[in-house]
Amino acid sequence: MPRDYYDILGVSKSATQEELKKAYRKLAVKYHPDKNPDNKEAEGKFKEAAEAYSALSDPEKRQRYDQFGHDGLKQNGFGGGGGFSGQGMSMDDIFSQFGNIFGDAFGGGGFGSFFGGNTQHRNTNRGADMRVNLRLSLEEIYNGVKKQIKIKRFENCSDCHGEGGTGKHTCSVCNGTGKVRERVNSFFGQMISEKVCYQCHGQGTIIDSPCQTCHGDGRVKKEESVTIDIPAGVQDGNYMTLSGEGNAGKRKGETGDLIVIFKEQNHKFFTRSGNDIIVTCVITWPQAVLGAEIEVPTLSGKVSFKINSGTDNGKIYRLRGKGLPVLHGHRHGDQLIQIKIETPSQMDRDEKNLIKELYQLYSKKKNSKIEKFIP
Repeated sequence: MPRDYYDILGVSKSATQEELKKAYRKLAVKYHPDKNPDNKEAEGKFKEAAEAYSALSDPEKRQRYDQFGHDGLKQNGFGGGGGFSGQGMSMDDIFSQFGNIFGDAFGGGGFGSFFGGNTQHRNTNRGADMRVNLRLSLEEIYNGVKKQIKIKRFENCSDCHGEGGTGKHTCSVCNGTGKVRERVNSFFGQMISEKVCYQCHGQGTIIDSPCQTCHGDGRVKKEESVTIDIPAGVQDGNYMTLSGEGNAGKRKGETGDLIVIFKEQNHKFFTRSGNDIIVTCVITWPQAVLGAEIEVPTLSGKVSFKINSGTDNGKIYRLRGKGLPVLHGHRHGDQLIQIKIETPSQMDRDEKNLIKELYQLYSKKKNSKIEKFIP
């Protein structure tokens, strides 16, 4: 069973964001892989702390976790399989997402510069990740959908095949390492920091004859189509990471990822509450009094629904299993039908006379005033 996130960070459930940050910072420094080389146990604790901080530092994730525990994050797209964010974080994910919270403590040097710089400058040639927003209708969320989008990204140059040109020689500044070292002062004392070489920009080599198309970069900007297979039941703000669909790296470097963030469109009829959907049905006063069979829209088509006689304004009926599917689950939410009784604003003389006659009959039957006051 997964450990409690609050126990991992050593904080109470009422901890503030600043307390969470301080607790995570302390654990990350203690178990940092460069401070504990070849120590699998320390690396595991480092990842465990990052996973806990990832969940608790996000207000929405924290609310779901407090209410449902680990299952709450899995069921709502915050963790688990299927390419969604959350648990099982890689080291690169941790360094890229949380490195900024260490800047103040380390004098602005960042997360990676304190333990030899190995973390900050990993994968120097790696292409940048891309983020796109993808708008989805409730029908698409209900059924799941494949979407094809066009994005502009860096692709390997076809003229130089991503090499950047012809002829290379070793950079004289970094001697081919792609990095230069300098001493920095921190509260840990004096340490060695590594930075990307300013002359070769981390490549380690200088191209003698740069490609005229990409100017030695090895990449050119192109528009490409990407197909995204979206599972049913996603929510606004969920995202998928498509590995290797981001920008190509310089000179055949590793390709970045494409992060697709889902944005839920407003619907003409429905509003969403978790996996339940709500629709308002307007009926006439005679239908409310006598009962009626009406057609109700659902995300899977129209269905017949019986309104009971004597239905009050605001009454809510429930259609079991007609809501949205649970992400990666096997059940659906419900559809809630809220009744709104329409009161005619204009009536002709005959209609008014009939209403008056009905009012008189009802008054005699009750033998009291119609109005009721509820304390």
